[in-house]
Amino acid sequence: MTELPPYWLRDNCPCAECRDPRNGQKLFQIADLPEGLTVTRGTEADGHLEVLWSDGHRSRYPLEWLTGADEGDGRTERGKRLWAAADFADGIPEAPWEAYLADPARRAAVLTAVRRDGFAVLRGVPAVERQVLRVAESFGHVRVTNYGELFDVRVEPSPNNLAFTSAAITPHTDNPYRDPVPTLQLLHCLENSATGGDSALVDGFRAAAVLREEAPADFGVLTRTPVPFVFRDRGTELRADRPLIDVDPLGRIREVRFNNRSIGTLRRDDPSDLDAFYTAYRRFAAITLRPELQLAFRLGPGDCLVFDNTRLLHARTAFRQDGHRHLQGCYADLDGLQSTLAVLRRHAAALDEIAALFAGEGAGEYLGEEVTMAEHMLQAAAAAEAAGAEAHLVAAALLHDVGHFFDGQGHGSRHGQDLMEGQDNRHSDTGADWLARWFGPEVTEPVRLHVAAKRYLCAVEPGYRQRLSAASEYTLGVQGGPMDERRAAAFAELPGARDAVAVRRWDELAKVAGAPAPGFEHYRPLLAALMR
Repeated sequence: MTELPPYWLRDNCPCAECRDPRNGQKLFQIADLPEGLTVTRGTEADGHLEVLWSDGHRSRYPLEWLTGADEGDGRTERGKRLWAAADFADGIPEAPWEAYLADPARRAAVLTAVRRDGFAVLRGVPAVERQVLRVAESFGHVRVTNYGELFDVRVEPSPNNLAFTSAAITPHTDNPYRDPVPTLQLLHCLENSATGGDSALVDGFRAAAVLREEAPADFGVLTRTPVPFVFRDRGTELRADRPLIDVDPLGRIREVRFNNRSIGTLRRDDPSDLDAFYTAYRRFAAITLRPELQLAFRLGPGDCLVFDNTRLLHARTAFRQDGHRHLQGCYADLDGLQSTLAVLRRHAAALDEIAALFAGEGAGEYLGEEVTMAEHMLQAAAAAEAAGAEAHLVAAALLHDVGHFFDGQGHGSRHGQDLMEGQDNRHSDTGADWLARWFGPEVTEPVRLHVAAKRYLCAVEPGYRQRLSAASEYTLGVQGGPMDERRAAAFAELPGARDAVAVRRWDELAKVAGAPAPGFEHYRPLLAALMR
């Protein structure tokens, strides 16, 4: 491992001197590192590589991280599933709108489909105006253009775009005359009672890959030739010169811009360059029209199509004006969607980690009580729910004792046995610090203060101490006993004191063998909504 390039290794040092622990940003410039930097000593221990550098700095790297692969930003063909229409014989990626809003796992599945397949459809989005904006805001930000924050796709008396007529529209991407182009488009169906007007999608990356396989020279021409895309109306004039097929420095397809209505006049000094371009352009256009690549479907009222405008070509059939066809659309960007998806995945991984504690260490005994650790915490959360507590308090009640699973360095503990052996394990602080990776102080501070809240209640509330279990009475002594008058007054002034007292009361109720309580999965959506 120490044979890794030294400047790469040092540039990625994860310690708090090198990176801000709150946001991971580097605290030094690459030029700050000394010339001739070398590894003085490198040792592997506890799943980490520990490095002593020639300038005296020390670094510690997880071995799993050192051997990890870079998946990239997911924007090229490498991170996609290239498809033909037959690949969706069992149905297209879709989800009910209300389930998408309520369940982070459903939301992540929809966003994953947009990232992987290029599109998804949300069903049952209320068929009222401006709802398309709410869909965009559920994962990112609306991109405002000259069309406004949204646009209406319907027959207009004086259209400035053929999309606002009843004519057939062949497969295309939108706004190729912008740089950067809006990377996501949303179309929400409000009404579709006209004859015709069906929708279709083509995977532009798949079409480009077919061109590369069948005519590699033509593929090369379309990746090298900047094409003028132009849009003009009374108040707007836009132009962007970009290739029809854009590739990254490694030659992987990254973007397709294809819109015959918006291509301006391509000029070249050598006519043979124009011949080569139009040969390749026509071949690519013919591929996009192949029936096996066109996925056709019909949007009904309440359906909202979300798709990658840098990858998918969309189309529609002509329609007769014997009914009404009205879609509302808006633009957004993939970076917002990918950020939301990454956060959802990060939260899911964290919740899996917490769930594993409940299923694993949580099965252990709870400080001499007749319930396990997990049963105790689940009963506390159930008591909070039954009392109509706010979500952050239910979460604090559920998680208040996770500190028993760790020592002060976050390593595995002994299920609180050290506390029962007369040594205060300060599990409230350990648990709060561990949870602070994902939750704000509204959750962590009641956890941090719940032990102090027991000491406080024993000092100020007559009869409270007599209600403690034998084990809780014992740990009270280990943890410092009831507060004196001065400490009790100071505790009462703390911002999270009232919430900590509420959690403490539910804590004392949660020690009943066999008492029914929901499992951890019941609380996942609540926890996910509170995570940051």
